Amino acid sequence: MRLTLALLLLAATPAFAQQQPAAPIPDGPTRNFTSSDLFGLTVAADPQISPDGKTIVYVRRTGDVMTDKMQSSLWLIDVATGRQTPFATDGSSPRWSPDGMRIAYAARDGEGSQLFVRWLSGSTSARVTSFPGDPQALAWSPDGTRLAYIATVAGEGTKLGTQPPKPEGAKWAEPLTIIDRVNYRNDGPGYVKPGYDHLFVVGADGGAARQLTYGKFDDGGPLSWTPDGRSIVFAAIRGPAADRQVMNSDVIAVDATSGTMRTLTTREGPDAQPRVSPDGSKIAWLGFDDKRRSYENTQLYVGDRDAASPRSLTATLDRAIEDAVWSADGRSLYASYDDHGQRRVARVGVDGRVTPLIDNVAGGGLDRPYTGGEFSVSKGGTIAYTGGDASAPADVWVLAGGKPRRLTTLNAVLTGSKALAQVRKIAVTAPDGRPIDAWLATPPSRVAGQRVPLILEIHGGPNAAYGPGFATDMQLYAAAGYAVLWTNPRGSTSYGAEFANLIDKTYPAADYDDLIASVDAAIKDGTADPDNLFVTGGSGGGLLTAWIVGKTDRFKAAATQKPVINWISEALTMDNTLFTSRYWFTKLPWEDPMSYWNRSPLSLVGNVKTPTLVVVGGDDYRTPVSESEQYYAALQIRGVPTALVKVPGASHGGLAARPSQSAAKASAIIAWFDRYRKPAGATTPAQGVAQ
Repeated sequence: MRLTLALLLLAATPAFAQQQPAAPIPDGPTRNFTSSDLFGLTVAADPQISPDGKTIVYVRRTGDVMTDKMQSSLWLIDVATGRQTPFATDGSSPRWSPDGMRIAYAARDGEGSQLFVRWLSGSTSARVTSFPGDPQALAWSPDGTRLAYIATVAGEGTKLGTQPPKPEGAKWAEPLTIIDRVNYRNDGPGYVKPGYDHLFVVGADGGAARQLTYGKFDDGGPLSWTPDGRSIVFAAIRGPAADRQVMNSDVIAVDATSGTMRTLTTREGPDAQPRVSPDGSKIAWLGFDDKRRSYENTQLYVGDRDAASPRSLTATLDRAIEDAVWSADGRSLYASYDDHGQRRVARVGVDGRVTPLIDNVAGGGLDRPYTGGEFSVSKGGTIAYTGGDASAPADVWVLAGGKPRRLTTLNAVLTGSKALAQVRKIAVTAPDGRPIDAWLATPPSRVAGQRVPLILEIHGGPNAAYGPGFATDMQLYAAAGYAVLWTNPRGSTSYGAEFANLIDKTYPAADYDDLIASVDAAIKDGTADPDNLFVTGGSGGGLLTAWIVGKTDRFKAAATQKPVINWISEALTMDNTLFTSRYWFTKLPWEDPMSYWNRSPLSLVGNVKTPTLVVVGGDDYRTPVSESEQYYAALQIRGVPTALVKVPGASHGGLAARPSQSAAKASAIIAWFDRYRKPAGATTPAQGVAQ
């Protein structure tokens, strides 16, 4: 478990290194994108525009080769000139005071994080909290005198039995861990420590923080103050048997002085992300009616000051709202949503009219092109947002007067010196006639008319979406001579609820046909060599990779990353054990085991002939390591060429969080595919097709 990724892979395949030709020594700097470039990338995140719209503070995340982490710092941008100045060498979650004179933010202090406040006219920051729980969901009071935030309050945990007295100076084993919570571990943070997340208020100048909420419940942000500063609105699951609820959060108002709480919504389904209107007469929030389907569009609701008489403003939009904030006049909200693989921002009137504003919002992910991105709005309606495309990671953009303008070019030096893969959209038609969005990246080395090896890269979720964004995995694959194809098969988000629910209670199913159709389209396009096809994907994409090689042997090799392999074991070992059986199946595993088995890639392993690499994070609690180990063992038993790659310390969502591991993981997949690809001279020329 402590072996490096490279050594583990080599140990699993002793002849592996012997089959790789020695790399030639370059005469000069290579222009291809390389694994070392992952340390040189910088990503913009969380852009917060000042109330007057003149300044933006944002989080700049930069790869650090010495710590092997993405380090976060805060920077200021003058909106008029684009001039940047450093604000804090460490920090996250920056938030402007209502008067625009101060910025509050979280930063590391010792082993945890604390809240700091800095005046724009000064050069030093003052720490305002001294609390062991990391602060989250920071929100200023309307008068700028207080800060509300969420922090974890540690508990003692469950006791069961006693230990004998420990002699002074004795070195004993760690005490027993007693677990009695339904959800006892989370992917990323790991095993849940005793305690719960609660709401606090502290003076903006420091002093003792006051805890407002209590109990065995986790309270969540964002936090929204009423204009009079008397109440704070938030969301939480606080009903009976709260720990057994999956999607039943309510909007709650708490008195900022007494801590008295009122539950404002009570329907079956999630109500979250509440925002009080500027005049306090309305509350907006996100949610949906829970129908126990695998997917629902999150809608934008507006009710009166107590959330009564709610109505959806986006029911006819048929897209999931990701975030929403009020306009200064309270007549509309600015909302973000995904549409056809692209994050967008629109103005949504309280009458329900939707006016699109921005169509190039981009997120902070690096390894794969998932949709994402963030925005904020000034009192005058200027929007700061993270934007980008396939040529570079997210930068800071601004929309003022209806015109988008790029304010940063954080990776211009790096990307300007590299021959990057060119990305274009291609037309795909599923067997049932449905159009499927797909994007194709071609290697810089490809010459016109040449067919090249193709990697089909499948997104996870499965209710998620890829788009035409920058992705290091795709660039590294292309630099190695592969074309890369990614698509949004049925079940993907950003195409409406009906499309996403085509796989409800059947996944994996016809999404397989969509993926195969996309490969056929890339062959018809003239790019893909039909005899040199490869497939990979992570999470839900890992499941589909294993499903594909169980149904066809047309791919030369495969790499399944952090997959679901056996739905029965997955349902009982994943970090949210209640979710799978409630939303992706109709019965519990022991009530209808065959429905779980028939949708498990393990049921098809007897058909597999394709050499298959298995990749998983050592601390994955979403699709636990045991899923990958089952598949690896089954392939070994059958004599199918395979190797197991474990990424030490990596969670499911953090499989590519450390730059060195992200690079090594991609390199291992490329090396595995190189082992089975045809020589370059054997590729088939494309004739009579588009170049």
